[in-house]
Amino acid sequence: MFEINNTIVSRDIFTQLFNCDLSKCHGECCVQGESGAPLEEDETKLLGKLLPSIAPFMRKEAVDSVKQQGVFVIDTDGEYVTPLLDGKECVYTIFDKGIARCAIEMAFLKKKISFRKPLSCHLYPIRIGKLKDMEAVNYHRWTVCAPAISNGREKKTVLFDFLKEPLIRKFGKKWFDDLTTAFAQYISENTGKTI
Repeated sequence: MFEINNTIVSRDIFTQLFNCDLSKCHGECCVQGESGAPLEEDETKLLGKLLPSIAPFMRKEAVDSVKQQGVFVIDTDGEYVTPLLDGKECVYTIFDKGIARCAIEMAFLKKKISFRKPLSCHLYPIRIGKLKDMEAVNYHRWTVCAPAISNGREKKTVLFDFLKEPLIRKFGKKWFDDLTTAFAQYISENTGKTI
């Protein structure tokens, strides 16, 4: 574990090689799971405001489901999450040639909204945990991401580098620069022992 500003960063963030390969995993992280993607409280309000711009990119049954459930639900842990469609995929999931994609992100890419997607989705497979005075930055291992691990090994992409943009979105550029410095120090101290 590494302490960077007000975060505790798991060693896996430095050692895990990872690079999403949607052509192989088909976006299963949007489909599998027991509940939807975690949402920040401000994201729940934002999704409500943005729904009219997102809905045209959603499937009809998903729009109907959101009208019934709302733009978010509270899971069994009391956390805000995206709703599921019939207990399966996230309601914001759309399918393009067999690959699960995000209707929210599609609206963003088409310049209909300025919000890319929920932070937890953008950061995945990194999950942020709340501690008393800090946040924990952890790698969530899941078998559906096996192709991303293989692709990361092939491309020699370390997890935190793959997720540079969302990490900066969450913690800021200075934090990311400090993380990069800590990684360089870690590598110099552990040459031949990592990755």
